Amino acid sequence: MKNSPSDIIEVAIPLPLDTTFLYRVPVELMPRTELGKRVLVPFGRRRVTGYVLGFATGEERELREVCDVLDDTPLFTRKELELYRWASSYYLHPLGEVIKAALPAGINVQSRRADANGDGDALTGGKQVKTEPVYGPAAAPPAVDAPRGKASLILDHLRQAEETTAAELRGIFGDCSLQLRRLRELGLVEVEAREIYRDPFRDETVTPDSPLALNAGQSEARDRIVDAIDTGRFAPFLLHGVTGSGKTEVYLQTIAHLLNKERTALVLVPEIALTPQLVNRFRRRFRCGIAVLHSGLSDGERYDEWRRIRRGEVSIVIGARSAIFAPLERIGMIVVDEEHEASYKQSEGFRYNARDLALVRGKMEHACVVLGTATPQVTTWHAATTGKLALLSLPDRVNGLPMPHVEVIDARGHKGEAILPPLVEGIDANLAGGGQTLVFLNRRGFATWLTCEECGHVLRCPNCAVTLTYHQRRNRHVCHYCDYAIPAPSVCPECGSTQVTHLGLGTERIEELVRERFPEARVDRMDRDTTRGKGGHARILRKVAERKTDILIGTQMVAKGHDFPGITLVGIVSVESTLNIPDYRSAERTYQLITQLMGRAGRGLDAGKVIIQTFNPDHYALTHAGTGLLEKFYTTELAFRQETGYPPFVHLAALCLTGTAAPSVEQESAVLAGHLRTLRRELSSRVEILGPSPAPLTKLRGRFRWQTLLKAPERPALHRLLAALRSSYAPPSGIRLQVDVDPVDLM
Repeated sequence: MKNSPSDIIEVAIPLPLDTTFLYRVPVELMPRTELGKRVLVPFGRRRVTGYVLGFATGEERELREVCDVLDDTPLFTRKELELYRWASSYYLHPLGEVIKAALPAGINVQSRRADANGDGDALTGGKQVKTEPVYGPAAAPPAVDAPRGKASLILDHLRQAEETTAAELRGIFGDCSLQLRRLRELGLVEVEAREIYRDPFRDETVTPDSPLALNAGQSEARDRIVDAIDTGRFAPFLLHGVTGSGKTEVYLQTIAHLLNKERTALVLVPEIALTPQLVNRFRRRFRCGIAVLHSGLSDGERYDEWRRIRRGEVSIVIGARSAIFAPLERIGMIVVDEEHEASYKQSEGFRYNARDLALVRGKMEHACVVLGTATPQVTTWHAATTGKLALLSLPDRVNGLPMPHVEVIDARGHKGEAILPPLVEGIDANLAGGGQTLVFLNRRGFATWLTCEECGHVLRCPNCAVTLTYHQRRNRHVCHYCDYAIPAPSVCPECGSTQVTHLGLGTERIEELVRERFPEARVDRMDRDTTRGKGGHARILRKVAERKTDILIGTQMVAKGHDFPGITLVGIVSVESTLNIPDYRSAERTYQLITQLMGRAGRGLDAGKVIIQTFNPDHYALTHAGTGLLEKFYTTELAFRQETGYPPFVHLAALCLTGTAAPSVEQESAVLAGHLRTLRRELSSRVEILGPSPAPLTKLRGRFRWQTLLKAPERPALHRLLAALRSSYAPPSGIRLQVDVDPVDLM
């Protein structure tokens, strides 16, 4: 049959395909078909789910028909689709997969139907909707003998209350399922399955607070952001404040002004470990709907939070990276807290950067965007000092608190000593004074590798080009990239010698040493191993906040934004793990990490102190961080970037080919680089092509990796070359091409 424009839709399929598809909508499905809904469509020999992008004009040919419309209401709006299309184009990722990543995982969960006598999940349009039975007196009860006992009491209660949930009835009468069943059989009670939300805060209570008095810097920052909000135009800011300068209070007071104008706010944090503390502050301050989105929630909780946002029941959304796609409308302000954090960048699949998308979405929404940090990215600082971002400064800590005293200990000549005497003495004195101590080491596990003293064999992961880390409590050697694990061997697997030695330090080893040296102290450890499972981060942080922990040992997740007045000493065992990474950002990351760790000390009434152990005490990242000379660090680092040709003076894209056969990957990398050089000549492009070369992590999860790096002084030239590559090159079977625009990790 001939297609008419009105019955043809454009559909994005969530598969690695760089195109969209046209389908004809049968007459009976037309009333239910609209932009933003999912449809079931034939695709090859199977049927798949796709997303409706709108109606389109078809060619004079037969089109396959939509099988079904899966949603009652749209999942995304035209404005949100505009953001998806922009991200798909910029990051060179298929639109269908972008949309799938933007929607909550729970939206596709199939679940069991609710039992009429108890809580459960209902199957509604393929989405996981939780329901609970609600009981009430029958509208037209039959003439039957009145029930006795508990059933009579329940019926009297329902007649007075009109309706009560099953959970509330159990709370009043205990187990009453038999009585409820009998009342229903008599026709005296009716039951309805009513939708409810799974509440991440159901076990938490908060005490309301009031706005705090602002110092001069905070007041100026608040006033400038408020003025920008009132204009209703896109306004990007860098809020640079030293650690403990009260950036969060500025967020709270500007958002309060925003809510009075009936607009909404989106607040991004880099780690779920930061979410509980920040959410608690927002819940104490605001009585409006607040939703949370992060990977620590179950699929059902994420879906329920997403539905609350979609339905307009929420005015503030707080979340990690993926919350940038929250279906929030009337956005007036987007906050990116700790904007320097690399975790805003998605490292696999759809490799977007939520920090950058915040600026894009803010521009689309005509909103104010605030990038807050004590240690801006070098690129952000450059943008602020060249006028692309408005710079707001908070140079002082709140209440006039001083910055902590910093002591750098030269660890050279102390081989084999994990914690040097000055740090031991500092912890001892801090415990005696009633202070809490934070000890940082950015490596988890007990030891970073096992080696044989006889033959020199080192235990390595068979899937990745890394050594296996020994975890003492599990008595296993584990790969931190692919999770490969083996029981700890007592003899060398190569020569059979019993002379095997564990080398390198991890947080488990530091914890053991601290417990041995300070047996009376209450010691906790915070890393990926101790925070597994729901609520792991919050549990440890709560103990620190309640002063039930004397010494907290952790990886970099303890460095980010936590505010604990009791911590008066921070000990940094080693910074070499970040300083010696083969990446142009290594100095920047080291400076940021040290400065953030310094900021955890002395946030209360007592002065703080920081002790840094290092084998490289003269490196400018350490000397400038230790003295607080921010401008000097950025001046030095920007000069290095300009000389070597790295951002912000050029734009980057990393192309990585992976495969299971090393020779094939190497050969295809040469083919890819040659094709890129041909395209560059055809386009007369100024893009510099570096490589191919083995990636620093040459093997990861069983796949060999070769990398080609593209540099361009202008972003359009880079994207033209990548677009030409996308349309003219496809890797052979068994080899995958990963394109990372604006990479933050070149490993």
